[in-house]
Amino acid sequence: MTQSERHVPVLLKEAIRSLNVRPGGTYCDATLGLAGHATAIARQIGPRGTLIAFDRDPEAMALARGRLDALRETLGPAMPKVVLHEAAFSEMAHRLPAGSLDGLLADFGVSSMQLDEAHRGFSFRAEGPLDMRMDPRRGLTAEQVVNQASEKELADLIYEFGEERRSRRIARAIVRARPVTTTAQLASVVAAAAPAMKSERIHPATRTFQALRIYVNAELKEIQALLEAAPQLLRAGGRLVAISFHSLEDRLVKDALREGARQGIYEILTRRPVVAEAEEMDRNPRARSAKLRAAEKKAVFRGELPRVEAQSGQ
Repeated sequence: MTQSERHVPVLLKEAIRSLNVRPGGTYCDATLGLAGHATAIARQIGPRGTLIAFDRDPEAMALARGRLDALRETLGPAMPKVVLHEAAFSEMAHRLPAGSLDGLLADFGVSSMQLDEAHRGFSFRAEGPLDMRMDPRRGLTAEQVVNQASEKELADLIYEFGEERRSRRIARAIVRARPVTTTAQLASVVAAAAPAMKSERIHPATRTFQALRIYVNAELKEIQALLEAAPQLLRAGGRLVAISFHSLEDRLVKDALREGARQGIYEILTRRPVVAEAEEMDRNPRARSAKLRAAEKKAVFRGELPRVEAQSGQ
């Protein structure tokens, strides 16, 4: 089974419903991944519609292109126009005209492809190099961060981005174990320094890996840039739909929508986040932590865009 065939988009029905996808509209998938959400959008908007998508991961983009090409063969003349940007979604404001989108979707989760490929270094489930870059052509690797940061810097980023209370103990153990070069080695060091507590069902290295991934990819800054650009990019009546997987992401989305509503920019459509049904959770364990929030732009906005506060990252 190929990566594309294995991919299961999270909260697919809920995302499409929240976007209010209409034939002939222009919709942007800010996190293309393996094109699960994008494929569903393309099927609904028809030949007069436009699908725009962003992804900075060249491997994901190549697989997504193949999937969309296959969809083109299936739909034929019913296929919409597709515009793909191999770029971070923080560049969206510089690449798209103001007021051009009927809907903007962002799924902030790490794709199954990134987690499953050991050479990408995202997961401790398989031995691999400590990379963790979504764009492997740019920036520091997790290995460089782990081996070059001071003990205090490591403790701070593990606490801030992993919400790990035992960050100082973990950072001390990492520094003593240097050089740390593989995912398995790092997971072993963390587990020895901070064993799983009885009340926890996650691997003891989960929060440390999350923290390093967020830092390496400046993920919160990326989300901040998207949330600040969204009011300018959406048409009146256009919708923003964001799917988060941990509290740091969800807090940014929730605060941005609330501030937008306070300023009269948005009508919030999800007073509480939408979560997956039990059937989806059973079928796709990644859906268990997913939270979807949505808002509709009330009118053309010409004032100052709302600021979104995010932790620094890289």
